[in-house]
Parts: sequence; structure tokens; C-alpha cells
Amino acid sequence: MRPVSTGKRVTLQPRDWLWLQKLHEHGPLTSSMLHAFSADICRSEKRARDRLTDLFNEDRTPHGGPYLSRPRQQFETIDARYKELVYDLAPAGERALRGEGLWQERAGSASGPWKHRHMVASITAAIELATLPRDDVAFIPQHEILNRANAALRYPVPFRNPKTSKIETRDLNPDALFGIEYRQGCEKSYRFYVVEADRGTEPTRASQFNRKSHLRTFLQYREYVGRGLYKKHLDLTAGLIVLNIVAYDRTMAAMLNLMDEIYPRGCSYQWFSAFYATQLDRSAAGYSGNVDQSWIRARQSAANLFTTGSYARGWCFSAIPARKHRQPRAGSYLRRKSPA
Repeated sequence: MRPVSTGKRVTLQPRDWLWLQKLHEHGPLTSSMLHAFSADICRSEKRARDRLTDLFNEDRTPHGGPYLSRPRQQFETIDARYKELVYDLAPAGERALRGEGLWQERAGSASGPWKHRHMVASITAAIELATLPRDDVAFIPQHEILNRANAALRYPVPFRNPKTSKIETRDLNPDALFGIEYRQGCEKSYRFYVVEADRGTEPTRASQFNRKSHLRTFLQYREYVGRGLYKKHLDLTAGLIVLNIVAYDRTMAAMLNLMDEIYPRGCSYQWFSAFYATQLDRSAAGYSGNVDQSWIRARQSAANLFTTGSYARGWCFSAIPARKHRQPRAGSYLRRKSPA
């Protein structure tokens, strides 16, 4: 779908700037998710859709073109006309952010096929939206973490190849990174998360170990998280959790069976949840409700992103005041101070 200008002149307003920033931080999002971010500025979803249409169509702007695009891939399905429109940044939107000093080179937006990027963006945006009405948690975007550490998201991780028993090094490149600040009175504590999303395209095991698979990813995270490599990489003392989000129940079943082989005693930092393809067409409320539910862990009790007291021991350390903590062994479940 191509933009069709009516000649209207468009100047960015506070709500528009917020939308551009969220698309930059997360990636392509639906109109309802963008409206959810700006609902406190304007409650009318219809007016939000009309404004998004103007930002897509109108090219008479101070930055030389429409600010938003509608990725063509969303129209390739037979039922595309019955789904919500998905928006992404257009070149003029990027120029606007750069001109105001709001562009972040280390911001989110996963790489890979468009459907994968949209899935990851929907997940991280849903988590941020779920934190907005709460006073006890706050979302920390990827670029703030990476800027603080002066690091890239990609990181080389050495691990043992189970076929050859040799130590090999492969880059570990999560789909996204974010943190959550937990507040209890005047005290604050932190936990950080990486996202691994699978639409059913990734094999459990691959014949060639150079290809990414669930097995290789689990072995890499056993070193990266279990042995604390992330602490040097990201300059963190707080814990790191791996969120595995899949589109099909059969994929989750295969991953959990593999987890039983690698971690026979269970693993506290690998969490699993289903984010079904049909949810990509639901409202923002549907997204937020999904991430606020329980996450499955192999051979351990279920976990929740925002209810920390029942499972956080050993993986969320208070950052104020700064203290040194003994590094937990891979798969250990040490009792430590939790944020709640």
C-alpha cells in the first residue's frame, strides 16, 4: 500500500513524537499498541488511527516525507484486510528523531524476516505497556542498558560442541534485551531479560552446528548466564533471565524436553511462554495480559515478570547500595534478597 497525499501539511505533535520513539525502540507495531502508549495524551482510538493515517500518507512535512510506513508484508495474507494495520518508521521519521537527538544506535528492533521482527516488537512493547499502569515496576529499554555498558548486543560465547566435544565459539545475538526496575518504598532492585522468539522456524537440533538451533542456543546460554559471562559483557551485577517465546505448543514441548536433557535438575533462568500467531491480531490489552501471566520453567515452579517474591531468590540483587555477591553456579537456586 502506497501513501496518497491530500496536500495537508503535517507537523509533529507530542503524541507523534512518542509513537516515533516507540517504533524506534521496539520495531513495527499495530495501531492499537501505538494508541495504548499515548492513551493518556488522547483517549480516542479513532482519532489515533486517523492521525496515524495522516503520518503515513502526507508528505508535506518539515522532514521531507511521510513519517510512517505500512510494511507490505502484512498485506500478503488472504485475510489481511481484517487485521489491524501495522506501522514502522519511514526515512522521514528517522530523520526527525536524529534531528532532535532522540535516535539511539543501540535501540531495539530485532533483525531477520519482517514477521519475526513484528513478533519481537509486539512482545517487548507488550511488556512495557504492562508496566505503565503500575507503580511498583518500570521498564528499562535496551539502548539504556547497552549505552551504559558501551557494548553491542551480539557477544561471542565459547561452549562445548556435544558432537565433537570440542570448545567452539559462536556469536550469541538475542532478539531483544530489556530490564525491569522493581520498587518497594524507597528501595529499588533490578532484573534484566533477553528475548528469544521462535515462530516455529528454528529446529530443535540441526545437522550442522553452524546453524542456530534450540540445542545450540541453550548450550550458549548455559555459559553466558549460568557462568556469568553476561556480567562482564553488560556490566551488570543483577540477574539475567532468558525469555523463550514460541508460536506453537509443539515447539514449547520439544524445547522443554530438551531442557530436561541439559538441566535434569531444572533451570531457574530459562523461562517459556506461548505467544500464538493469532495474538498478533489482538488489541494491546490482549498482549499485556499475556505477558503478565505465569511463565513455565523446566522442573521448577512457574514464574511471573512482576510478582517477584516467590521465585526471585538468587537472580535479582539489590543495586542500592552496591554489594558484591557470590556468583551462582549454573542451575543453582540460591536464596538471596528479592525485590519484594
